[in-house]
Amino acid sequence: MSKLFRHLYFQVIIAILIGIITGALFPSAAPTGKMMSEVFINLIKMLIAPIIFLTIVLGIARMGDMKKVGRVGGKALLYFEIVTTLAIVIGLLVANILKPGAGMVPRQEHAAEVAKYQQQASGFSWSEFLMHIVPSNVVDSFAKGDIIQVLVFAILFGYGLTKMKETGNSLLTTFEKLSQVFFNILKFIMRLAPLGAFGGMVYTVGNFGLTALYPMLKLLGCVYLTMFLFIFVILGLIAWKYEFSLWKYLVFIRNELLIVLGTSSSESALPGLMEKLENLGCARQIVGLVVPAGYSFNLDGTSIYLSMAVIFLAQLSKVPLDLGQQLTIIGILMITSKGAAGITGSGFIVLTSTLTAMKVIPLEGLGVLIGVDRFMSEARAITNLIGNGVATIVMAKSEDAFDLGKYIAATSKPQKTT
Repeated sequence: MSKLFRHLYFQVIIAILIGIITGALFPSAAPTGKMMSEVFINLIKMLIAPIIFLTIVLGIARMGDMKKVGRVGGKALLYFEIVTTLAIVIGLLVANILKPGAGMVPRQEHAAEVAKYQQQASGFSWSEFLMHIVPSNVVDSFAKGDIIQVLVFAILFGYGLTKMKETGNSLLTTFEKLSQVFFNILKFIMRLAPLGAFGGMVYTVGNFGLTALYPMLKLLGCVYLTMFLFIFVILGLIAWKYEFSLWKYLVFIRNELLIVLGTSSSESALPGLMEKLENLGCARQIVGLVVPAGYSFNLDGTSIYLSMAVIFLAQLSKVPLDLGQQLTIIGILMITSKGAAGITGSGFIVLTSTLTAMKVIPLEGLGVLIGVDRFMSEARAITNLIGNGVATIVMAKSEDAFDLGKYIAATSKPQKTT
């Protein structure tokens, strides 16, 4: 039993359960729980930018050939678009079949928050998004932890380093050592994961209350069911096609999944996922390119949620949508779900901008979703995390950059305790 307690995943499970009970019995502890969760997430975020930068630079330097970098990036973006489109279609199908919004009465609440997201959506433009991709100040990009901008700068830096050839080896050696330092810091911070998960659950349950779930149980059930189907059917078929076990992969990243469950943030597991994928057999250069790009452009869980939310709001407002309108939804979400990448509250901004573009469904229904969004964010974040890991394995296998020996060794023996 004492051996079990030393496993991080077991500690996180216990912390989540205690957090739920504490939040239900002592709602006043919610602010303290939020502080604990945010401190843990901030500790992780502190490492994200340097880890992504070092991983990408080292990966590109090892590739040596920028044509290969471009090929991997192009294949990854094509994969992202295909899979996220499938996610949107599945969300629409399940929402149309199960009709989670049918029979519900819209309530006027959270009006101020709806107005805030509406204002942000109206202020969003594609020119600003494209301008945002290229950093005007690299130091500011690192300070803010802007993944897209750090990704762009790291690719350019890696390209510049490859041009130095042998004279750049000393810098590569330094970067290797720095990378190891940051991953050592990460291992230390991960010991605090149970506290972060506990705080996240205390805040969620204490602030929103389990009673907030009751009127929305049908929608919550539909969202979680759809995420489950997407993971075990769509991603399962992809894993079967590329000859690796989805289940073994999920077991291997169980610590990261539980951390995301406790904190409702997929970013909290990003550095750990990158390290796990390398240990699973994916080449570092593939991991360094695909995972950061996936966190901006391969949001499977978010795509499912957005498509279901649009249909839910249509049913709530008793607005029938014909096939043409639903195909329009798919087209709009294929674009807008990428456009708000990296923006705080992007899910609601994308949803609001989609509804605004359609000019068919009233925006007032958003208040219903805001009240239970925190309870659905775990499903979105976990699905995003799993999807990005699968995408990385697929890219590694398609580039013949997957070490089968490491994969077999990693999935056939128990993980070390943390």
